[in-house]
Amino acid sequence: MSFKQKFKPKLKIFKKKQKEKTDIDSLKAAYCEIRSENIEKFEDFPLSPETLKGLAKYNYVIPTEIQKESIGYSLQGEDILGAAKTGSGKTLAFLIPLLECLYCNKWTQEDGLGALVITPTRELAVQIFKTLNKVGQFHDFSAGLIIGGQNLKFERKRMDKCNIVISTPGRLLQHMDENPLFDCSYLKILILDEADRCLDMGFEKTVNAIIANLPPQRQTLLFSATQTKCVKDLARLSLVHPRYISVHENETYSTPSALIQNYIQCELYDKINFIWSFIKNHRFNKVLIFLSSCKQVKYIYETFCKLKPGISIMALYGSLHQSKRLAVYESFYFPSVNWVVQLDCPESANEYIHRAGRTARYQKAGESLLVLLPSEMKMLEHLEKKRIPIQEIQINIKKLHNIQGSLEGLLARDTHLKESAQRAFVAYIKAVFLMKDKDVFNVSLLDTDAFARSLGLAVSPRIRFLQKRQKMLSKKLEDSREEEKKLVDKIEQMSSDCEDIVCSVTEEKIEQNEIIKHKMTDLRKTTFNFYEENNENDVDDLLRIKRKNHEMDTETTMADITEKLISKKNKKPTTRAAIVKKILKKKILPNKKLFFDEEGQIIVNKGKEYVSEIAREYEKANEAGIDIEMAQKVLREEDKYDKEIFRTKIKQKHKNERKKLKERRTNKKDSDTESDGDDQPDLSWLPNLNERNIDSESQNSEQSEDDESVTNKKKRKHSPVKKTKTYNVLKKRKDDSSKAEINERTIREDEELALQILNLN
Repeated sequence: MSFKQKFKPKLKIFKKKQKEKTDIDSLKAAYCEIRSENIEKFEDFPLSPETLKGLAKYNYVIPTEIQKESIGYSLQGEDILGAAKTGSGKTLAFLIPLLECLYCNKWTQEDGLGALVITPTRELAVQIFKTLNKVGQFHDFSAGLIIGGQNLKFERKRMDKCNIVISTPGRLLQHMDENPLFDCSYLKILILDEADRCLDMGFEKTVNAIIANLPPQRQTLLFSATQTKCVKDLARLSLVHPRYISVHENETYSTPSALIQNYIQCELYDKINFIWSFIKNHRFNKVLIFLSSCKQVKYIYETFCKLKPGISIMALYGSLHQSKRLAVYESFYFPSVNWVVQLDCPESANEYIHRAGRTARYQKAGESLLVLLPSEMKMLEHLEKKRIPIQEIQINIKKLHNIQGSLEGLLARDTHLKESAQRAFVAYIKAVFLMKDKDVFNVSLLDTDAFARSLGLAVSPRIRFLQKRQKMLSKKLEDSREEEKKLVDKIEQMSSDCEDIVCSVTEEKIEQNEIIKHKMTDLRKTTFNFYEENNENDVDDLLRIKRKNHEMDTETTMADITEKLISKKNKKPTTRAAIVKKILKKKILPNKKLFFDEEGQIIVNKGKEYVSEIAREYEKANEAGIDIEMAQKVLREEDKYDKEIFRTKIKQKHKNERKKLKERRTNKKDSDTESDGDDQPDLSWLPNLNERNIDSESQNSEQSEDDESVTNKKKRKHSPVKKTKTYNVLKKRKDDSSKAEINERTIREDEELALQILNLN
């Protein structure tokens, strides 16, 4: 093999990569020149050859209006808010930019997740996944369908190998929380199909949690039949200057023109008979019937299968197993639906549009029928606001079949079916009760007994949640009445107290005025009579009162007394409100805690008194929000100082305890020396004989106990009879006498030893 032949393949690979790079650069340069007016076919878009090949294979030649308007801006990397009628080709409007985004970024399996599509229902996710397999089959990207009901372990192992994920919100959040292989940190594009339903109250928390885990720097595309413009929704999706595209906004109607829409007014107890008659009269059409709860669908499916209407019936509801659900979806084939019947009134006008849009798709004809109760006729006003043309039709009574008797017979024979009917009854009433629009949905106006009989039930089941609600309402009414009574009593008491206060104040004022009058008259008498001049001859000069000083005193006393009396007269009685006002003026804050340091000074803000330099710098910094890393450092530094303070406190505590022990010992020694005297000898060096005797006694007692245990064991072997009370008493006396003898011996020995020592001295 020659040198040239050996390195020939490597040169080819290099040339291929270089060619791909030039093709991608030319495509990106052509994105800015896209104009929707100039586009008539998909070939007019600057798309990759793999995408064009996939579109041509499945006869996607001419783009729809939403595709013409949105694909150009999507390829340029802008965020899109796309609103278009049902069946107008929104799926391709976001799948083509998705494939081109990954193609231009040279995405491979090693790069991980690059595109994420979120849909509210499993059937819609399956439909998008099938379309992606058709259009993107010539690309090298790996795609995964992640929906509830599938094998979770199978999905978990392969999540890191998926470049495109199509999922429902609940299952996606489960993988985000539980699957360590799921990594969306390099996500390039996020797509929400049926965005208004994804962002409503049902999926609000899950979608918020999903978006919190996604990178903020990404492209976001939102498509729906009824697009939301809510600022809160757009803010939480972190859209940057989104381009709003609504191709049918200026049209007279918001639903497809080929869709014929009708409604009928029907009583609740006639609904089952009506839908049975409708199925019997449309046996050669494909009919899609919507109900408000899964349990209703299950019951009607079971009963109608047993009654045999002459047409195949399939049930599709949330609690159905996923394999059965997919089988029903495949066999029914949704795009070719002739009739959409909404047997129960939808929650809103948007919900009606989504349901009715299952027919008349891709410029095909279709019909929809809405069944309304007399209490639900206000829904027509909401439909008119949404520009939905709907006409009333009448039921042909001749073609209406009554199946109430046959249903009663089925329930009498089958207890399982009877329980299913009871659950369906409660589920419908609960669904009506939980609806937001109470002007349209009113539970109190429903004839529940007649509805139960129409389902084949002899007696209407108990509606416990309504009973609980009525009890709660009655309790609230009673509580409110009691509170009103208490308030009325308080007001009456306050009014009576006010009247008493006014009366007492007026009486006090009258008494004060009379006292003032009496005092004024007395003072006048004293001023004129007390200071009259006496005869100079009768009294000596020594006993005569000096007139000048007393005149001044009398004037001052009169003025003071009058001022005091007037102030007392004008003084108002002190009330609680006046005391509170005084406290407020003094700016006294009640229930306030004050913290003092070791020096006795008040700590102004105990929670934010930092010691370390890092903490003080962090406190001075006026930044919005909380820096978590900096806060952790501050806590660590502050913990060091707290630990040092705690250690010093413990050391000081131990020192104080030692001091106290030393003081106690010294005090004990001083007391012992004072009590013994100076003449007595120091006998502290002698051994304590009592301790020895005690030790010997304990050893003897242990030996005796061991001996007794041995003897007792022997006795138990020979004689099973237990010891009597007399024997125990005698043994106790012997032990006491032996202890007394030992004590007497020890005392004698001590006395003898002490005498010997004294004699030696």
